[in-house]
Amino acid sequence: MNKKELLESVKKEVLSCKKCGLWKNKRNYVFGEGDPNSRIMFIGEAPGYNEDVQGRPFVGAAGKLLTFLIQNVLGVPREKVYITNVLKCRPPNNRDPMVDEVKACTPYLDRQIRIIKPRLIVTLGRHSAKYVLGKLGLKVSGITRVRGKVFEGEILGLKVKVLPTYHPAAALYNPGLKATLTSDFEKIKDVLKSKEREKGGLLSFI
Repeated sequence: MNKKELLESVKKEVLSCKKCGLWKNKRNYVFGEGDPNSRIMFIGEAPGYNEDVQGRPFVGAAGKLLTFLIQNVLGVPREKVYITNVLKCRPPNNRDPMVDEVKACTPYLDRQIRIIKPRLIVTLGRHSAKYVLGKLGLKVSGITRVRGKVFEGEILGLKVKVLPTYHPAAALYNPGLKATLTSDFEKIKDVLKSKEREKGGLLSFI
């Protein structure tokens, strides 16, 4: 099977998942979307209200900001990257993910990572950074100390770079963070260009 078919196979499992209690109150599972052949993967924390309604990641106000940054800073269409979350169901009232929920749901995320084989993972928010950087043996207590830095190592047998940044929702509550987010996306662009300069730049990487 190709990457798209493999992802569809995992998605079918997610659509009937009852490994934690979140399925009871969700409207839709939110698996992820984008180009399965992309070399960059954005991982958020959990679906919000609009994501729960539509069954798609990052489609609310935070999603509009993320899409703007992808298209206007990275200079590529949103559909050319892959976007997903740590959790596939919305926590009640958008509360933080609980430990047992992360433990139950992240095997799906691990399989997404293995299938897509990204060269760069961009984590959006503290919980995403904590999980992904944890696979590199790093402990993350907050996002501020790690955001904008590039970490490199092996995750799930793959050599990958990880760049944590704020969740776009944080910039909606604190507009001063939008400049920081933009700066981090400029760094993402630099990482992509340096990684694939010999192949023609950013578009060939993605």
